[in-house]
Parts: sequence; C-alpha cells; structure tokens
Amino acid sequence: MTDLALCDALANARHRLEAALAAADRTPDDATLLAVSKTQPAAMIREAYRLGQRDFGENYLQEALAKQTELAELSAIVWHFIGPLQSNKTRDVAEHFDWLHSLDREKVARRLDAQRPAGMAPLNVCLQVNVSDEASKSGLSLAELPALAEAVLAMPHLRLRGLMAIPAPATDPVAQRAPFARLHEALTDLRERFPEARLDTLSMGMSGDLEAAVTEGATLVRLGTAIFGARDTSA
Repeated sequence: MTDLALCDALANARHRLEAALAAADRTPDDATLLAVSKTQPAAMIREAYRLGQRDFGENYLQEALAKQTELAELSAIVWHFIGPLQSNKTRDVAEHFDWLHSLDREKVARRLDAQRPAGMAPLNVCLQVNVSDEASKSGLSLAELPALAEAVLAMPHLRLRGLMAIPAPATDPVAQRAPFARLHEALTDLRERFPEARLDTLSMGMSGDLEAAVTEGATLVRLGTAIFGARDTSA
C-alpha cells in the first residue's frame, strides 16, 4: 500500500467510525480507532502514526517486539496485544505493551501482574469472552467472568478496563448486533457487581461489523483490512 492509499484508507476509516457514532447518538470521542497492524511493516505503522494514528494492535509477539524496537522514537504510540497469549510469553507483554485484550485465565493474569515492571503504569487488560460459544475460539464463558474479574481487580499491576469479543461472522446487521449486545450486558453486570472498578471498555467490532459494534456500545474498534488493505497470505 502506498502512503497516499494509506492516507485515504485511514481517513475513510475515521469517517466511518464517526458516522457510526453519530448514527448511534454517541459523541465523536466515545470510541477509539485501533489500527490492527499485524503483518504490516514498521514503515507503514510509522506513516499511520505521522497521519495521527496512535493506537496499534498486534497479534504476533516476536513480530511486534521487532517493530517496537524499530519504532522506539514514536513516544506517543500505544501498543495493544490482541492475540492469544501463552503463559510462557507473558513477560514480554508485561514489559512492552500498554494493553492486553485477550486475558482469559487467572494463571496468565498472575504472571502478568508479577512481571509488570515496577516503574510502569498498570497494564490495561480486557477479559476475552467467547460470546458466541464457539468451540474453536478462546475466551471465557459469561458464567466465568465474575470470578476472573474479581481476581484481576485485586492485582495491583493490572488494571481491568472491560471486555473483548470476536463473535462468529455474520452479514445480517441484526445477527451482528446480538453478540455485541450480550457483551455490553455482561459489562453492565460487572459494573453493578464491582462498582468501585473503572470498567469503561468494550473492545469489539472489526472491519466487517464496525457499525453493529458501535451501535451496541463499542469503545475500541479494531480495524485492519479497512486501514491497511487485505493481508498478503501468499508467503
């Protein structure tokens, strides 16, 4: 993708998010655009940063760490780890990321809490929910949420911010909205159960279902293809 094409795509993604927020009677700053930059070169991230994008999501740890080293001069960049996290790789996430969207096990949470450097702010975390009950997907069931939330809230080096989900694909807008509505309801339940917690985040919605997610309250929308184009899977 050329710099000009990226500029146009990023502008279109921002406009699409703003339009979805307006249609849902929400304010323009109610949701943040998270650019999913997995498999994209560091130069592309640098250009998106130059165009004002600050939040970037990565799925593959070693690839992300290499980009972070190359882009170390971008002081305002916010790194989100959004992929599945194995317990033997928690230290790198604890030391090098601002957000983790895919927490679904207490063992992983305890490792992250112990490994977060003392001089860093607490790691922002979202609990991943398998909101469509897919056997192939990671994530907690809705019934498992309260116990893990309570455990994470007691960990001083983690900051529980909310929930994340990747629902089963759907093309019908009504079908798209249903799992997002369930996730929003689950967050509302957690807020009532833990009123002292700062639970302000719904990480949901991607390039194919942004509008449905925003309608149901998304605050972080993860867009990859809509910004960077289709990934090259020929390699």
